[in-house]
Amino acid sequence: MNCERKKIEELYEELIRQQKLDFPKAREYIEAPNQHGIYIIYRRNKVMHIGRTLRGKNGLRQRLKNHLHGNSSFVQNKLNGSGRKLRKGYKYQCLKVKSDRKRALLEAYATGVLCPIYIGLGV
Repeated sequence: MNCERKKIEELYEELIRQQKLDFPKAREYIEAPNQHGIYIIYRRNKVMHIGRTLRGKNGLRQRLKNHLHGNSSFVQNKLNGSGRKLRKGYKYQCLKVKSDRKRALLEAYATGVLCPIYIGLGV
């Protein structure tokens, strides 16, 4: 097995071992690092969405806040634009991943393995 693939599989295992956290109530702090990485959103242990950070200085924390504020295609298409719905029974887990390439590969790998309900198709 090539070395890069093995590293992505190891990162995937590390990602799914992360604690699943509830989305915070209004005006509460979201527990996520300011670094870039990948995240999984769950509802009742079903994988709803897998995503990664691309830009922005507040990394995972900012991206998860974006979802809460309705600024994502997942929230627009699956939650009718209401990020507040994430506060009712949705959980997330995330992992810091510094490398842009590793983030992209890990998102693709996790998407293939977990088959999330929502995949942004760009249409």
